[in-house]
Amino acid sequence: MLSIQELSYLHPNKDVLFQHLNCTINTSAKVALIGNNGSGKSTLLKIISGELLPSSGTLKVENLPYYVPQIFGQFNHLTIAQSLKIENKLNALSQILNGDISEENYAILNDDWTIEERCKEALEYWQLFDLDLSQKLSSLSGGQKTKVFLAGILIHQPSFFILDEPSNHMDSTGRKLLYTFIEKSKSTIIVVSHDRKLLNLIDTTYELSPSGISIYGGNYDFYKSQKEIEKNALNSSIQNTEKALRKAKEKERETRERKEKVDARGKKKQIKSGVPKVMMNKMKNDAENSSSKLSGVHQDKIGGISKDLHALRSNVSSIDKMKFGFNKSTLHKGKLIFNAININIKYNKKYLWKEDLTIEINSGERIAIKGNNGTGKTTLIKLILGSLSPENGTFKRAENKSVYIDQDYSLIDSSLTVYEQVQKHNSSALLEHEVKVRLNRFLFPKEEWDKPCSALSGGERMRLMLCCLTVNTTSPDIIILDEPTNNLDIQNIEILTAAILEYQGTLLVVSHDDYFLEKINIERTIELK
Repeated sequence: MLSIQELSYLHPNKDVLFQHLNCTINTSAKVALIGNNGSGKSTLLKIISGELLPSSGTLKVENLPYYVPQIFGQFNHLTIAQSLKIENKLNALSQILNGDISEENYAILNDDWTIEERCKEALEYWQLFDLDLSQKLSSLSGGQKTKVFLAGILIHQPSFFILDEPSNHMDSTGRKLLYTFIEKSKSTIIVVSHDRKLLNLIDTTYELSPSGISIYGGNYDFYKSQKEIEKNALNSSIQNTEKALRKAKEKERETRERKEKVDARGKKKQIKSGVPKVMMNKMKNDAENSSSKLSGVHQDKIGGISKDLHALRSNVSSIDKMKFGFNKSTLHKGKLIFNAININIKYNKKYLWKEDLTIEINSGERIAIKGNNGTGKTTLIKLILGSLSPENGTFKRAENKSVYIDQDYSLIDSSLTVYEQVQKHNSSALLEHEVKVRLNRFLFPKEEWDKPCSALSGGERMRLMLCCLTVNTTSPDIIILDEPTNNLDIQNIEILTAAILEYQGTLLVVSHDDYFLEKINIERTIELK
């Protein structure tokens, strides 16, 4: 069991990342930890795994968890066996089998006679058939590195393990293995992921936010339904508070006008009755003081309601604040954009695809391009963009305005500031204040306009890229997205999803994220083998 009480963490510069966290995770529970980028999810995982110490509070855990991190660069200099902390056992077993039966070797092995068999079975489960345990981790792809650390769970068999974005670099086959593995596991599990299909396999959702940890007793879809209820309640509160503010202002105006009329009638009456000037001045001052006091009461009430309204509006999600407003593509719906009959291409004198491809793409279609790593998805994109030609077959490509967006959003020029980047794409000649309105709309306030693009997170680069697309004279005819959700948190994936749903042109998406593909209304799939 894991128990967290009043846990806080401060960065070395004294900035608070999170504070006063409280939660409990029972033995064999499966928990999804979600939250926006920068909320401290990875830091909290490191504290739970013992890699970091909290600034304050207490953490109690029966067994330190096995930790599969999101980033593996720190292990690149190690061999697979070293990174999995099994090298000493394997060496001890080898020496014992070769006749060295020293007490030291027996102590290191600790009766773990099946270590070699478990290593072989674990690597085979994750389809890592050709790896040598003495191989450097730096020689592996991102997906292979993740699978190596996941294999460590089967080798060490921990009662508690933590996964930080485990499906990030996985192809479809790897993801299916991961989903099955998590479903069948009897261990205590904490998962941080933006993979909604994975999150739906987890029975409890913990949301980390500035206000602490909120617990939702269900999977991601249940969490979303509860958040929708909260959103509707918030919108209702905002509407009621706006109505109360209007009424308070109207009441203040009516009271002021009524007081002015009463004072005016009183003054006329005093003049007619010949009240002395000194007395009239006193009565005038008394009336002014009374009006001032009355006005103050109303202003206090209006100020209080305005403050409440501001607090409520600050809780509105970023997605609901954003407006995309894409212009329409110049191509009419249904126009033939790309037509390829029996095409193929060679690499190292060998054809890339087992069977020649025959593909047709029409304007307005929404298509997913799928296939395991190495099946030629990027090559097909280059053919569609016109930067590559096939070596056989017939091939036609209509003139169009295309935008290719990779997972690092490389269209963003890191040498520019945020404001300069948007102005670079301002082909519609928007005025300076209009450009700044667009930046605010995409959650870039004034203090971030001079921020260098090199300092932007993945989610910020995505939002800036969307902003750039909306200031163009016309939207692109084709948008091609290559693993667009890999470096985004859930909030930014939902922002991207909302933008794509509003886009009316042709959409091609390379992604292993089936949940994302479903949400953006993909109509058909091109499967490469």
